[in-house]
Amino acid sequence: MSHTNTVTTAAKAAGQGRLPAPRAGRSLLVCGAIAGLFYVVVSLTQALTREGFDLTRHAWSLLANGSLGWIQMTTLIVTGLLVTAGAGGLRRALPPGRACTWAPRLWAIYGLNTMGAGIFRADPALGFPPGTPDSGTSTSWHGVVHFVLAGIGFVCLVVACFVLARHLADAGLRGWAMFSLTTGAVFLAGFLALAASGGRSWANLTFTAAILLSWAWMSMISIHFHGCVPRTATA
Repeated sequence: MSHTNTVTTAAKAAGQGRLPAPRAGRSLLVCGAIAGLFYVVVSLTQALTREGFDLTRHAWSLLANGSLGWIQMTTLIVTGLLVTAGAGGLRRALPPGRACTWAPRLWAIYGLNTMGAGIFRADPALGFPPGTPDSGTSTSWHGVVHFVLAGIGFVCLVVACFVLARHLADAGLRGWAMFSLTTGAVFLAGFLALAASGGRSWANLTFTAAILLSWAWMSMISIHFHGCVPRTATA
């Protein structure tokens, strides 16, 4: 009976253009769900405990500097690995189409660039770590690479939000579609504000809020699609 049910399920899924995904699909989506929680908890813990760090002035990427900078560098690399793994799970959960082609790719690029941003750390700035001038610091080659990787990754994240918003709207999931659309728009606005403000407090706080929203979105989207990955007889 179990074998017959499995064959029937596979036949139905094949008729819809999908085949049952292995257990790995669900496990990969779990990685995507916990990526943001891991990043936010570790980063905020550092931000609240490290000497001289000011949440109203300093971007979290600056935590990669100083004697404890290795913690944030490692955090970014692990987070990027989790996001990239989540992209694989998203690929298994989406039906064939434009969203299945592009959303996982964009998500994976964001994950890879997050890893790169951890390897190539941001330059000290705005008085952090303690002893760094408030202004006029020079830009290193790894600081330029960090900024470029972060910029590309952020753009990919925003586009992934919009691609999934379209897919979710077409599927009749208006609430999820609006959530994805809003997340993409808010994150884009926050990033542009930070880039143009010269480190002003309001822009940094706005971008921090956008980061929190984007990680919440990624976690919730991963959980949502986790329920869309069909189980096999052994899953």
